[in-house]
Amino acid sequence: MSEYQSIISKHERLLKESGPPTALDSVRFWLGNLDIITYDLPHIDSLLSNSFLDWEELSYSMPIMEYTMWGLFQFEGSFIAGSSMISDYCKDEGRIHLDRCLTNKAEIIAPWNAEVNSNKEEYSVCLFPQLTRGLKEIYAIMVCILPQKRVEGGVTNAISLMPILFQSCFYKNFEYIFVDDMMSEQKKINDEAGRRAMLYQMVQRMQSQIDVDMVLTEVLDSIAILCPETSLQLFMSQDHQSENPRVKPLIFQATMDDISVRTFMDGRLTIQETKLENGEYQKEIGFPLGGKQGVYGVLHLLVGQGSVSEQELQFVSTLVDTAGTLFENAKLYEQSNSLIRELRLINELTRRVNQSLRLSEIYRFSSEELLNIFKADYCCILQFNKELDGLEVVSCNVPTMSKKVFEKDYGFGGLVFGKGEPVILSDYIAKMDISSVFMEKSGSKSLIAAPLIVNGEVTGAILMSHQGSHFFTYNDYRLLQALSNHIGISVSNALLHAQVKRMANRDMLTNLYARHYLDEVINKRQKHDYCGSLIVVDIDEFKQVNDTYGHQKGDKVLKKVSEIIKLSIRMDDLAARWGGEELAIYLPLLGLKQAIVIAERIRKLVEVETDPPVTVSCGISEWNWMDEQVSVDSLFYSADMALYRAKNNGRNQIQVEDKNS
Repeated sequence: MSEYQSIISKHERLLKESGPPTALDSVRFWLGNLDIITYDLPHIDSLLSNSFLDWEELSYSMPIMEYTMWGLFQFEGSFIAGSSMISDYCKDEGRIHLDRCLTNKAEIIAPWNAEVNSNKEEYSVCLFPQLTRGLKEIYAIMVCILPQKRVEGGVTNAISLMPILFQSCFYKNFEYIFVDDMMSEQKKINDEAGRRAMLYQMVQRMQSQIDVDMVLTEVLDSIAILCPETSLQLFMSQDHQSENPRVKPLIFQATMDDISVRTFMDGRLTIQETKLENGEYQKEIGFPLGGKQGVYGVLHLLVGQGSVSEQELQFVSTLVDTAGTLFENAKLYEQSNSLIRELRLINELTRRVNQSLRLSEIYRFSSEELLNIFKADYCCILQFNKELDGLEVVSCNVPTMSKKVFEKDYGFGGLVFGKGEPVILSDYIAKMDISSVFMEKSGSKSLIAAPLIVNGEVTGAILMSHQGSHFFTYNDYRLLQALSNHIGISVSNALLHAQVKRMANRDMLTNLYARHYLDEVINKRQKHDYCGSLIVVDIDEFKQVNDTYGHQKGDKVLKKVSEIIKLSIRMDDLAARWGGEELAIYLPLLGLKQAIVIAERIRKLVEVETDPPVTVSCGISEWNWMDEQVSVDSLFYSADMALYRAKNNGRNQIQVEDKNS
């Protein structure tokens, strides 16, 4: 018969003998069939120890305890409680009997000759396996040691009853723990039901309020009732001002160590524990008050250690979440209009700044549009200058700050540039933690700032200020971040355009200008200047260099000659690769005599500094405003003819144009 059938049969027999069971009978029957399972065995050591203590208390007055020693072992043979003599015995020669008892699940009686006070005594060791009610698994072993003469006196039956008493103590404690756990769970369920009923009433009261301030007051009052031992405040962003003394503005310039700022920025529950001077611990808890649109404020709780339970925290969190949703609903229409306005402003700003690909105009357009959008008094755009290793003012309507360069970690611009994060400041005068020339010279109190990001890298900062305090809202703070991203895209496009233009105007091998760019510059110069000279340089026997040393060596020679030319001319002079191994140098506002000096300098340097050594031939031409025909083509033609003569006359020399030809 299966265990289940055995239980059913027992229940049916009880029904026949005593009639229909009462509620108490059902409970007793149910508890009587409770049992531990295999997975419980590693976790019942404390239960075994407590049960052994109860058993000792019950059996203390029995005569049999005067001459017996008892010990208790768990299901793997580890000692739990009892006589140290039994513990020592089972570690030594008794271990084999303990293992046999665990394996066979049967009682074992074995003799033992022990030396006590230098006298040899004969003992009997009895091992009683303790089996579970249902599956009959060993959960413990009781070991008894008594003198051999007592066994011969017929006390074995009395001893065998002691493990039964322990079994009763064990299951009594087991049932007590089980019932206690059930009652504890039931209490939790009742408490949770009470909290839910309270939450329902509080939410109903909040939903009956239309005014935003009344919603906030209701949530503060409800939490004060729930957690009377706490100190609470509600920090709201600058979007909302309240007359309630417990509702205060959130100070954004505080460090990230401030739990309210961190909770607001992260948008999640934050708990911080600090140790006071008296050695006690104090807990700060920040609950974000927000909805689907964002976070509007932070509920700040200051509590003593252990004064708020986990369930109360969850309850407060649910209440604050509900309040945040109701607060958001009250402002939904206002936010919808604000979002429409933001999209229009972004579109307008993007259209305006994309009208030009010049950085100076982009910065100017951006500054004008931002001042109009935020109704700010002042705008300052800073750009990181790699050569000066500082932040340069590229656009600002504070006249004394134009083109100034600050250290890259100075002021609010340095803060935004270094951390890559936006900043909002309500009152610079009230809290001057950071020195700022921009704020001081403009006389501003309110500030919002955002990083200028180009191609994923922070390259500067945008600062907006107003002379009034608490002027900018959190929506302004967010909007500036979005607009700065679009300005960064426009700056990136302008930089890319400049880079592409530069690449188009440069020769990739020599880094000299391309011929078409040189033609354009000479053409413009001839319209405004009164004279200029052109030197055409050709590397002699350059094909032989390539054939002898290879094209890579030839490229190095060509680059070396180009470097010599760049070092030999002025900043305003232009050097270009004319074609192949021919190079051209335009010298604005210089005549033939000065051009000959420069050409001779280049010729000598090339002869001694190239490896393998090469020589160059130069042809020079000039123009001035008195010439009958002034053009780029005629200038190049005259220089080319002079170069042709230099080649035919033996190379490594300079020839000038023949005015008579």
